[in-house]
Amino acid sequence: MTVLKTSLRNFFAHKGRMALSAVAVLLSVAFVSGTLVFTDTMNTTFDKLFAATASDVTVSPKGSDDDENPKTGKPESLPASLVGQVAKADGVKSAEGGVSSMSVTVVNSQNKDMGSSNGAPTIAGNWTPNDLKAMEITSGHAPRGPTEVMVDADTADKHHLKLGDELRTIAVTGDLTAKISGIASFKVTNPGAAVVYFDTATAQRELLGKEGLFTRISVTGADGVSDEQLKQNVAKTLDGTFKLQTAKEAADASREDVGSFLKVMKYAMLGFAGIALLVGIFLIVNTFSMLVAQRTREIGLMRAIGSSRKQVNRSVLVEALLLGVVGSVAGVGAGVGLAVGLMKLMGSMGMHLSTQDLTVKWTTPVIGLALGIVVTVFAAYVPARRAGKVSPMAALRDAGTPADGKAGRIRAAIGLLLTGGGAAALLVATQADKAKEGSMLLGLGVVLSLIGFVVIGPLLAGVVVRAISAVVLRMFGSVGRLAERNALRNPRRTGATGAALMIGLALVACLSVVGSSMVASATSELDKSVGADFIIQSGKNQPIMPQVEKALKTAPHIEHVTNYRGVEAKLTAPDGRTEDEELVAADPTYAQDLRRETVSGELSAAYGKDAMSVGDRYAKDHGLKVGDTIKVAFKNGRTAELKIAAITSDDTNVDKGAMYTNITTAAQYVPAAKMPKNVIMFAKAEDGKEKEAYAALKASVAKYPQYKVQNQTDFKQDLKDQIGQLLNIVYGLLALAIIVAVLGVVNTLALSVVERTREIGLMRAIGLSRRQLRRMIRLESVVIALFGALLGLGLGMGWGTAAQKLLALEGLGVLEIPWPTIITVFVASAFVGLFAALVPAFRAGRMNVLNAIATE
Repeated sequence: MTVLKTSLRNFFAHKGRMALSAVAVLLSVAFVSGTLVFTDTMNTTFDKLFAATASDVTVSPKGSDDDENPKTGKPESLPASLVGQVAKADGVKSAEGGVSSMSVTVVNSQNKDMGSSNGAPTIAGNWTPNDLKAMEITSGHAPRGPTEVMVDADTADKHHLKLGDELRTIAVTGDLTAKISGIASFKVTNPGAAVVYFDTATAQRELLGKEGLFTRISVTGADGVSDEQLKQNVAKTLDGTFKLQTAKEAADASREDVGSFLKVMKYAMLGFAGIALLVGIFLIVNTFSMLVAQRTREIGLMRAIGSSRKQVNRSVLVEALLLGVVGSVAGVGAGVGLAVGLMKLMGSMGMHLSTQDLTVKWTTPVIGLALGIVVTVFAAYVPARRAGKVSPMAALRDAGTPADGKAGRIRAAIGLLLTGGGAAALLVATQADKAKEGSMLLGLGVVLSLIGFVVIGPLLAGVVVRAISAVVLRMFGSVGRLAERNALRNPRRTGATGAALMIGLALVACLSVVGSSMVASATSELDKSVGADFIIQSGKNQPIMPQVEKALKTAPHIEHVTNYRGVEAKLTAPDGRTEDEELVAADPTYAQDLRRETVSGELSAAYGKDAMSVGDRYAKDHGLKVGDTIKVAFKNGRTAELKIAAITSDDTNVDKGAMYTNITTAAQYVPAAKMPKNVIMFAKAEDGKEKEAYAALKASVAKYPQYKVQNQTDFKQDLKDQIGQLLNIVYGLLALAIIVAVLGVVNTLALSVVERTREIGLMRAIGLSRRQLRRMIRLESVVIALFGALLGLGLGMGWGTAAQKLLALEGLGVLEIPWPTIITVFVASAFVGLFAALVPAFRAGRMNVLNAIATE
């Protein structure tokens, strides 16, 4: 009880000093809790949607494996006659055919895409009574003919659509323009999909190419018939070539598709939360180390009057426990608020998530509390042990004497060993022959070098801080020298504070190097390999519609337009081994559009009759040479025997491992209805007509906003923007760790000011002005921040360089250090230091001189 009372008294006596550590715990726990609540809420939203839209039993074509964008542009279908057949099965109350396609684009009268901007699909289908499970018509009426269409309320609200407005639906079978006859609202939350409905005949004709076809049959069971029994009864009436799913099976399958994306997002966000927690550990260690140092005399007195080492140790750990509880409880509450904020943010991006579906499982607060408390107590363990070792004789010394300020030799030796091991692992990783093997060594090198730098931080502080001070602080005269000595006074403290900032900036530097190298490598590869002037593709991964293909091929000033289609097939090599592969079925002009180096044969010959090419790795694995024959069983088609006319080099980043054949060869063995559409097309301008051809191609696809025409400059910029957007998201998540690190600098300075109260009073008494005092503290903060930045950026560039060497094995062979970014981050770190010192410097400047001198 005495230990608890002492801990409570000390905790509340130093609550101001604990505040920033509590904020660090709060932020980290909030990010973990918020991530869990947000992803659980998304799961709940999708679960409700899938449960509401699934029929008791759904019948669909066997080959329709939920491919959102089938390569043919049309979903798999089944004959309408099956509806009547299914309706006769025992236990069936009703059966109705449905049509649904995601390979569509819907535009308004201004040719603006009405689809979601967040990756959610645009869905077109027929309106059926089964849809009333999830939707209700809130305005107008259901479509009654080819001139009418109904739209969901969320899409109507987002794009300000109303009854009577025209919508054009673009599908592989052609374009259909219709007026909005009705608006339907979801009874459950719509996560962002845009949905349009037609009458059944129109949906069949415009989405599937002809009437008399459906993409699914929704079966409702009679009262008392279970879904499993209903499924068995329906199966008996069919020949087994169809896919049957109960409502639960359909919902589970849909949930699995969405769940894979949510898992990636969840674990990525938790990873960044873990980084923030790691940084928070340094803050907590520093806080308790400084509090123990400041209370050395007090602890010595406690030991002198009979407190045991265990009691002192437990007293500090109880304080840490209180800090962990307070920070974690607040963090769990803040996490719920963060989740709501993320939901609002997703709403602004088009993904609608209702707060009514907010899901806080009992495991979330338990995980948040456990994580925050364990991390806080763990971080305080070493300072607590140090407190327990305080001798009763310490009561005779001044408080705060940094007796253990120098880094020990054992610590330095361990740090050097770990750093050397990490460097060796990184070096060996760069020499790996396969990226998979090297990635393990790369991970080991990153972990060892990071821990090594953390351990060796106090030793590096003495060297690096002096070097930085020589450049940055000398111009500030005596105040600068005082700031340097303050930073060097306790190397362990400076090292730990700098290490917190180092971790976040190391990751920033590493990702910057990797991102810049990817862009530079891809750009170099495009310059070397791509001969086409223009690239045409969909931004939504949709196949290129025939009407667009025709418009491109009739554009003026074009020398040629190249088809490019991916055809799935089973390849059986002469050694008897069979593998699933995708052949690139293209026009012979593709050999000009993409310059591929061959190790044997001529690539142009691969576009001859019943000929193909293979990559050199495939050829090596199967012992193939030019002239050998491969059996090719085309999906949905016949089997062919194609002769190898060329073996291409896989030392490339574009079309690595691709196998080429003439599109006319593939067309001989794959029925026209099953032949995939172009996923991308290439075009070459007539000599001297590049500008005119560019404008003509853009004009030819102007009616189809889902497609974009890019010249090589556009394509490179698009690639750069995509990688830049990804890096910006990562930097935004890493900002949490950097914020916690900044709090660590603030806390270190604040506690350092308290520790040096008497010293500051004496300096003020002998003539140091308030302005000089504040400048001294700000400069000390800048030096610590620059120290952490220098270590972090140096370490991160080393990681990034090693990572690029592994990426070179996958074709990304150009190393580019983004010096503008590195320099900007380094300079920004100085401003971070200035910002972190504002409050501590202000408080130090307001200190009463006489009271400070009288402080014991």
